[in-house]
Amino acid sequence: MHAIESLPVAVIGGGPVGLAAAAHLVSRGLPVKLYEAGPQVGANIRDWGHVRVFTPWRYCVDAASVALLERQGWTLPPADAFPTGGDLVRDYLEPLAATPELADVIETEARVTAISRLGVDKVVSHAREARPFVLAVKTVTGTRRDLARAVIDASGTWATPNPLGASGLPAQGELEFADRIAYGIPDVLGRHRDIYASRTALVVGAGHSAANALLDLVRLAEADADTKAIWATRSTNLVRIYGGGDADQLPARGELGADTRELVESGRVPLVAGFAILAIREEGGRLMIDGETAEGPRTIGPVDHIVAATGQRPDLSLTRELRLDLDPWLESTKALGPLIDPNEHSCGSVPPHGHREL
Repeated sequence: MHAIESLPVAVIGGGPVGLAAAAHLVSRGLPVKLYEAGPQVGANIRDWGHVRVFTPWRYCVDAASVALLERQGWTLPPADAFPTGGDLVRDYLEPLAATPELADVIETEARVTAISRLGVDKVVSHAREARPFVLAVKTVTGTRRDLARAVIDASGTWATPNPLGASGLPAQGELEFADRIAYGIPDVLGRHRDIYASRTALVVGAGHSAANALLDLVRLAEADADTKAIWATRSTNLVRIYGGGDADQLPARGELGADTRELVESGRVPLVAGFAILAIREEGGRLMIDGETAEGPRTIGPVDHIVAATGQRPDLSLTRELRLDLDPWLESTKALGPLIDPNEHSCGSVPPHGHREL
């Protein structure tokens, strides 16, 4: 049996949470190994690098990470400025990953596909806690097994978006027309401009990702009048996205919500609220979206593209062989679930929480 104390703590994910976890571990003198599935740190954030966050720099950095950076002469960007995802990667994550303390413990293009306990499956209880964790790791050269004394999963949920179907399953036709569906926040004004210019896009979702996509599509329409946006939400309550306006604790978030509300109230973006998507089909080379509303069946379309800003969920296949006590519907830790449940909370009503809930 391996001496667990000599093994590293495995951190899965090279985003801001994973790198912060690694920084805290090395600051405490603990061995650490960080696995990043992408070719560079911050792979998920790079995907939405064009989006400006509504939290200023002062809330985007971690104290232990800053301590490592400052040893290398790094200085915090203006604390009250609002970075884009690209700014976060370039000005924070990349310099942090390059510090002497972290550079040698980070492995990129290393995807952890499963975690278990060495020598036993999920069913076996005897001496389970005395066994190290074993990680199945896929790299460009093949697969291997690594051991760890503990595991911190900071892989995030960006790569596992929720489907468009109202039942939590892909809508009929969603997989068939996947080449015309973008999940997340496409770069409408940048690298994806040609996809959306002079076309009609349906944005689905009632969160801030949907708001960003809608605002970018409207900006594109100001330069290209043939560009159109339609907005559909499953919920009829849009308080979560509209927010508290000037009273929002994060003014930039309040501004985002107010701008989105103005798009609807001015008539620039038609809104179909309370729309439960059932099927996507093609008609005349364009997409028609069939769904249900409180008034009965309804169809939206024709549209050329769909932006699915419907949130994400964790990939539980990673931890299937572990014994986890998770919230039954949010799939977070059980203590965290009631604090963030969207059935009960909006962004402004979520209470403070931290390591105890995780």
